[in-house]
Amino acid sequence: MSDDARPIEPLSAPFRVSLTPPGSKSLTNRYLLLAALAQGQSILRRPLRADDTQVMVEALRALGVEIRAEEQGGQWEQLTIDGSAGNLRGGGALDLHNAGTAVRFLTAACTLADAPVIIDGNRRMRERPISQLVEILRGLGATIEFVHHDGRLPLRIHPTLWRGGEVEVGATLSSQFISALLMIAPLMRESLTLRIAGPLTSPGYVALTLGCMSAFGATIDATPNLDRIVVRPGRYAGAEMAIEPDASSATYFLAAAALCPGSACTIEGLGKGSLQPDVRFADALHEMGAALTYGRDFITVLGPSEPLRGIDLDCAAMPDAAMTLAVVAAFARGETVLRGLSTLRHKETDRLAALRAELTKLGAGVEIEDDEMLVIEPAADARQRHDEVRIETYDDHRMAMAFSIAGLVRPGVSIADPSCVAKTFPEYWSEFERLERGPA
Repeated sequence: MSDDARPIEPLSAPFRVSLTPPGSKSLTNRYLLLAALAQGQSILRRPLRADDTQVMVEALRALGVEIRAEEQGGQWEQLTIDGSAGNLRGGGALDLHNAGTAVRFLTAACTLADAPVIIDGNRRMRERPISQLVEILRGLGATIEFVHHDGRLPLRIHPTLWRGGEVEVGATLSSQFISALLMIAPLMRESLTLRIAGPLTSPGYVALTLGCMSAFGATIDATPNLDRIVVRPGRYAGAEMAIEPDASSATYFLAAAALCPGSACTIEGLGKGSLQPDVRFADALHEMGAALTYGRDFITVLGPSEPLRGIDLDCAAMPDAAMTLAVVAAFARGETVLRGLSTLRHKETDRLAALRAELTKLGAGVEIEDDEMLVIEPAADARQRHDEVRIETYDDHRMAMAFSIAGLVRPGVSIADPSCVAKTFPEYWSEFERLERGPA
């Protein structure tokens, strides 16, 4: 194995761990933007400090928002944000690297700046789709230019006098396009009515956005299926928010427990009532045969003595967690079908293609159907194989974390470019070592 790959040690005994993943990236970035747009001061407790959230903080500072951090052990204990009341400072350029959330959210928010803003990213970010969001914003009166190539970064965003109105949106490649528009809507002069004409991509994340907006004082009327959303004009008010652990980060440890008979993992600070869509991942493990206990603020998964079984599941609400399920499926009994995965084509890498390539190395049979479905047939001897397998991660943090659990049950697995987990979970490997060490 090459020096830049991290070998995974198979378990010699079941593990029992209780842990608290870092703060939710989805909540941290939404709260950061809403606090920046609010009137007055906001305090965010236990936010995620990782590459993606650091990019958002630095971008907001460049837009004139004062953000003060209190740190402990290299992590943010608290962020204090002095809101801009919707008056951002323009006239500069933002390099947002490969932070897709920051790019989408700030593309809309920078229309509130007092001078043009250029938004750019790294090579992969320049390949990821943005034109649908630009067209939605243009349809409401925004002036946004593609600097080099139509449909791709970089963008030049001009100040917009938002009047609100009604807009109809068809199917989008990302729910973040909808969230980006919604979060600036209270700062428009009139109500914004958003009609969703096509299937809503990742509706759970749109619901999460609406919940965050409400916490900062937005007035919203929405139908239960979110096909019509009305946001009334008004100002966001500063708020004090505690950020719960990241449900996506929890999936790797819960999956590890489910795959390893007799092992148990408890995630503290996260319960079934969470608005994060990936909290439903635990239900999928239960359907596959793992024991599951929910509390108000904890989730516990216990690995069964019998092999997990394949399932057929629509993962449109939790596409990131579907990556972890795909790895679990490679060691289950029987075929697994994961549906609703079209958005994975447009993430940090083409995750559908990457999953097929790396699952095949583990001996699984993998097919992609209709560009949105993975069909996984596990190898009968998946746990008994000993040939060395280097998992390529494609500069994608979730590939590294999802496939790390395979090495706990199959010898010879190593993870290339393990440091890519810093995008969302810098301490991942130190937490993962608790599983490798087994019982204390």
